[in-house]
Amino acid sequence: MTLKIDSNLELRQLILLDSIDIFNTINSQRDYLGKWLPFVAFTQELKDTENFVNSVVNAPKDKFEYTFTIRKHDEFVGLIGLKDSDKTNRITEIGYWLSEKFQKEGIVTKSVEKLCDFAFKEQGFNRIQIKCALDNRPSANIPKRLGFKFEGIERDGELLTGNIYTDLEVYSKLKND
Repeated sequence: MTLKIDSNLELRQLILLDSIDIFNTINSQRDYLGKWLPFVAFTQELKDTENFVNSVVNAPKDKFEYTFTIRKHDEFVGLIGLKDSDKTNRITEIGYWLSEKFQKEGIVTKSVEKLCDFAFKEQGFNRIQIKCALDNRPSANIPKRLGFKFEGIERDGELLTGNIYTDLEVYSKLKND
């Protein structure tokens, strides 16, 4: 499945072959990505990424969550997806990351907007959350730009590399917002 954003950008559903692009991006940007993404430290070889992608692509139906590569002119630039979904209560969370060289182009903002539309209209979710590390201003600016409401701070909500906890800002958007 592909979700077209504009003539340059699209979200393409994750496939096994994406493992190489994902790993190469992580491996070449460890310091940059690892500051906020704990999984970077555990992604030491291609097999680690293949295992992750395989777990997403081949998840049982009741555990399946949509994950997409973000592509600019068909080049891999990042990942975005739904996570920790509560299908009974129709709540989901969006997680995302973007290659450093594609920052400050509005790519993630457009991608989140498209994924929200998909989650609300196609998947029937009523509430979408985004959680961002307290000091990760670029990430927190995305839900603000898209009209998400700030709900509060999840104290020590994520364990970062180096065994350091960080507080998370929690934002939400409802289907009727």
